[in-house]
Amino acid sequence: MIDPLTLDQMRALVVVAEVGSFSAAARRLGRVQSAISQSIQAMEATLGVILFDRSTRTPALTEAGQAIVNDARAVLEGARAIRAHAESIAADVEPEMTLAVDSMFPTPLLMASLDALRHEFPDLPATVFTEALGGAEQRLRDGAARLAIYTLPGGAARDLSTQFLARVALTPVVAADHPLASVPGPLGREALEPYVQLVLTDRTDVTRHIQGGVVASRVWRFADLSTRLEFLLGGFGWCNMPLHMVESHILAGRLKRLTLAGSPEVELPLYVVHERGRRLGRAGRWLIDDLRARLKTCPGAHQRIDGHRPEADDLVA
Repeated sequence: MIDPLTLDQMRALVVVAEVGSFSAAARRLGRVQSAISQSIQAMEATLGVILFDRSTRTPALTEAGQAIVNDARAVLEGARAIRAHAESIAADVEPEMTLAVDSMFPTPLLMASLDALRHEFPDLPATVFTEALGGAEQRLRDGAARLAIYTLPGGAARDLSTQFLARVALTPVVAADHPLASVPGPLGREALEPYVQLVLTDRTDVTRHIQGGVVASRVWRFADLSTRLEFLLGGFGWCNMPLHMVESHILAGRLKRLTLAGSPEVELPLYVVHERGRRLGRAGRWLIDDLRARLKTCPGAHQRIDGHRPEADDLVA
């Protein structure tokens, strides 16, 4: 007899538990709500237990449901590992290049490398996501990206393979006509606190727990670096920015580099990350080698791995 319990049902269960409702799970999985409800009901009938308490407006996991969710996650992880291993064995060139990149990474360099990639592998489809903070890791874990480049605020996860790529220099800046630009440095916390700090914040749960780096009593929060840069140039506040993004504005006199008391240069380490057990294909290996070569000539980024300059202990600021 074929076991009626399916991976699809387990995936629906896990997503409902994560997002808190059948309708939100349907949106994430790209299905109709009735299909999600039917999957959960079929799973309950097969297992002989009630997984969700439906007496309230928002379905809540029962005690049995919580236990089954944990089991389902383990089964899905095992299935993903089997699939990843099979894909690695079957083909050395990926069927598609799916890449998620932290927005801190120099965009012109990324574009040049991807342009070279499409000439080297003209038949290779490519999808690129540029994300702030935990977005790149979220894309990787959701399966939308096979390869990612981002920082590791909480350290490397056991189920992911990481390799150092480069360090990106961050520098505190403010618009040239902002009041802070005329305050003599080095600037301590008491000098910075009265002014608005433009903070990069996360739309995912990956780095939302990190709270350091904010020193101002008033903050404006942004989900992407490009928008924050526009507000920075508009004189709305000050913040730390990747040097490669603001260097031309500093040289042109639109921004002023601030000197902070007791704050040596901060560098943000970026890593190449992919699922452990899923070997990079030939195209992925080629792309990383090309990025490394181009990083050698990129201002504000370098590949030193033995130094001890302070790293950003908080990515939101």
